[in-house]
Amino acid sequence: MGMSIPYEATGRTGQKQRTRDALVAAARHLVAAGQAPTVEAAAETAGISRTTAYRYFTNRRDLLVAAHPETTTLSLLPPHPSDDPGDRLDAVIEAFTQLIEDTEPQQRTMLRMSLENSAAEGGVLRQGRAIAWIEEALSPLEAWMPPSDLRRLVLAIRSATGIEARVWLTDVAGLSGPEAVDLMRWSARSLYDAAVVDHRPRSRRRATSP
Repeated sequence: MGMSIPYEATGRTGQKQRTRDALVAAARHLVAAGQAPTVEAAAETAGISRTTAYRYFTNRRDLLVAAHPETTTLSLLPPHPSDDPGDRLDAVIEAFTQLIEDTEPQQRTMLRMSLENSAAEGGVLRQGRAIAWIEEALSPLEAWMPPSDLRRLVLAIRSATGIEARVWLTDVAGLSGPEAVDLMRWSARSLYDAAVVDHRPRSRRRATSP
């Protein structure tokens, strides 16, 4: 049996892409307003018929996955990034925490919906894109850090830097937004430094010893 071809990938693809983009933009607008948009609501906001909207997104889950603020960002590394994993991590975490700050209303709504619907919809709104960004930043460590330890480091950094951490730091710990950002960036670097000290090859340890 052949694989099905997405509706927007056939025929008048340019126009279909614009229609899809309009639905995603409408969903993001509704999410930013604190709503959990349905396909029908996004269609109405975008001025598109419901029948047409359902050709692009068969359910709310698929629409919200496409509308997630992080979905279209493939990398957070700057052009011509450093070869040093610590510098790469600093750059990625700075960009990541800025993204969280810039899209905080959407991020909070997505987090709330993920928590409310995780059992029924499989938690699909949490895309794990940040994990890939951190893995890319730390990829030079693959040459000498065991894969299981590198994975643990990536997950530890992610747990200390996402919207979940920001919500706890501001809503529970009472930090301001800038204070939360500073602490998340400090936590990421501290986790990295501790892991590198534990795993750096002996020759490099001797070279960096006082």
